[in-house]
Amino acid sequence: MTKASQRVALTVISAALLAACSSDPTSPAQDSAPSLIVSTIPAGFPKGTNIELAPADNALTVERATLGKRLFYDPQLSRTSEVSCGSCHQQAYAFADPNPVSTGIEGRTGTRNAPSIVNAAWGKSFFWDGRAHTLEEQAGKPIENPVEMDLTLADAVDRVAGDPSYVDAFQKAYGEAPSEASLQKALASFVRSVVSGSSAYDRHLRGDDSDFGEQRKRGEALFASEKAECFHCHPAGSLSNEGYFNNGTYTAGGDTGREQVTGRVGDIGKFKVPGLRNISLTAPYMHDGSLPTLEAVIDQYDAGGRGDPTTDPLIKPMSLTDEEKADLLEFLRSFTDAALLEDARFAP
Repeated sequence: MTKASQRVALTVISAALLAACSSDPTSPAQDSAPSLIVSTIPAGFPKGTNIELAPADNALTVERATLGKRLFYDPQLSRTSEVSCGSCHQQAYAFADPNPVSTGIEGRTGTRNAPSIVNAAWGKSFFWDGRAHTLEEQAGKPIENPVEMDLTLADAVDRVAGDPSYVDAFQKAYGEAPSEASLQKALASFVRSVVSGSSAYDRHLRGDDSDFGEQRKRGEALFASEKAECFHCHPAGSLSNEGYFNNGTYTAGGDTGREQVTGRVGDIGKFKVPGLRNISLTAPYMHDGSLPTLEAVIDQYDAGGRGDPTTDPLIKPMSLTDEEKADLLEFLRSFTDAALLEDARFAP
């Protein structure tokens, strides 16, 4: 980064810091246009704010995130103008889809569950199989996917370029007319702005246990124990190690996941480890949406998966008691950030 760009980045960060008026690091700025930029890292998160994590060629600004939000909810980015990004990533469900697999244009369906985009700014790779390395790369793929939005990026650009208000917004955000690159960058900027860090669990990490009772503490201890071993893939704070894991959901003949990207036999049945924030809101679960409830998820792990020999050795029968299952469930519920569901910053 050049000295000039460093000064610009510092100016943006300083402006965002001045806008943050609340002691809650994830609260919006207290003005008529709440900021989409988070200026402070929520407790327990990996290093870096969503400003600092943005790439040098797509520095996160309010103008870019606001443009991205408009694109995110615009159905004209699908060939038939039926479906938007927001159709499959719904704020009421913590930006996930309540259906096992999503419905694209003309009623077309895929094979994988749409995961939440919350806290994707800290992601290392994207999609269940990790085929996208950046949010910018990820942003264009659902638009072009024939079972999702089925529109070429070139056609998407032509559509928005025909709207003078879009052209003005792109000019303000990127200093140029709409292009395939800037369209994907804007979408990525909005996704980076969707940060959740105000759950009972997050408050617990900040030392406030007013909504984190004894049952949740027991569940936390079990989660971090060698008996349940959840912490290996879902470390405290970040709740995802950003790796790939065969958790026992895969069975012979099914979706082989990461192996489709790497070609390695050892990656059969591996899928990206999802973050767990707001997990009680994002049912159904697993890459294929095959488990309808958190209780079903706990039962599958307790049973040691579905029995396929490719399952990771960490997944083994746990013999949890009913009380332990209830404690673990209550701990998972502590990840819910209810404020996210009605946060006007992220609404259409």
